[in-house]
Formats: sequence, structure tokens, C-alpha cells
Amino acid sequence: MQANQLTTYTRGGLMISSPDESVVLKLASLAIGVAPAVVAGNVPAIGEIWPGEGGVNGGLFPGDGKPYYLIVPTGADAESELEWGGRGNELNGARSQWDGHSNTVDLVGSEDTHPAAQFCAEFERDGHNDFHLMSRREASFLEITLGDNDVFSKSWHWTSSQFSANSAFCLDFGAGWIDDYGKRTERLVRPVRRKFI
Repeated sequence: MQANQLTTYTRGGLMISSPDESVVLKLASLAIGVAPAVVAGNVPAIGEIWPGEGGVNGGLFPGDGKPYYLIVPTGADAESELEWGGRGNELNGARSQWDGHSNTVDLVGSEDTHPAAQFCAEFERDGHNDFHLMSRREASFLEITLGDNDVFSKSWHWTSSQFSANSAFCLDFGAGWIDDYGKRTERLVRPVRRKFI
């Protein structure tokens, strides 16, 4: 990130800006969490299983102006080590830093093979088959909300956010670092799904 570059979140009269994206995401999630539209008694605590929803509550993600809860499945079947795929081809889609669902749709629908996105798109749990490969910002958010809960392996995980023709973004759930890696590199993959409020 450049020295003068700020990450900004705006909702109604609230505006949060900082050069540290993780600070903005944390404050935005707290601001949204103050008055959720869902009855609090029906929402399990972050890191707790959400019955019938396919995993644990990852928290209320601000989205790109459309908040939703991120549901993260647990268990050995919910994690795999795969390559991102499509090396050498820069897709017009799969560029969203926020929307992992649309990125995954673009990746699965492309002519190239994208094993990480395919794994997530094919994942099913509790009757839900709408899982996707998390975006860069969804991953950053989950590292903040679930990073200390042992939901994610303390290692690098692929996101659905493409960096270039040869690389895509990864997040290290052990240290919180974001970097880009070659699309042929094998990294951990974890599906997530959205529960809109």
C-alpha cells in the first residue's frame, strides 16, 4: 500500500478512513454489529455453529454496501490444498476485492480450470450448495473475526481475487499477511457462504 493511500468505509453518516485496512474492517464490522437487522437471539456468537446454515458464524461482513453474515464450514472435508488455476490468463471477472461469490461464478464459468473455486462451488453442507471461494476482503475480515478461534489452519489460503494473469491473492491465517502467489501454487482452500440480513 502506498503511504498516502487510505481505505475508506462509508455507510449513512458514518465514514471510517485509515491507511490500515484491517482497522477499517474491524471498526466497520463493529459499527454494523451495533444494530443488526436480525433478532440477536437468533444469531449465534462469532465462531459458534449456526444450526442449519452450514458452518460457524464468521461475523457480519459489511460487503460492498450490502451486509451479510459469512458462514464458514468446519471439518476435514471443508478444506483442501489446491492450485488457483488459469495461470497465464487474466480474466475480466474475478477482480472484485469484496464479492467472492461473483468472483467464484466467473472462475467456474471460464474456459480455464480453477480447482480452488471449483472445490468451493461444489461444496455442500446442511442442504446449502451456495458456497464460494472468499474474496480478499472477506478473507481479511474472517482473519480478524475468527483468527484466534482455530477455525482456519494457520497457513496461507487462496482468495478468489485475481492479482494478475499469473497470480492471485492469498491470506496467511497465521500472521494476517496478504500477498499474491503464482496461480499454480497449491494453497489451502476453504469455502464460505453468505447469509444476508
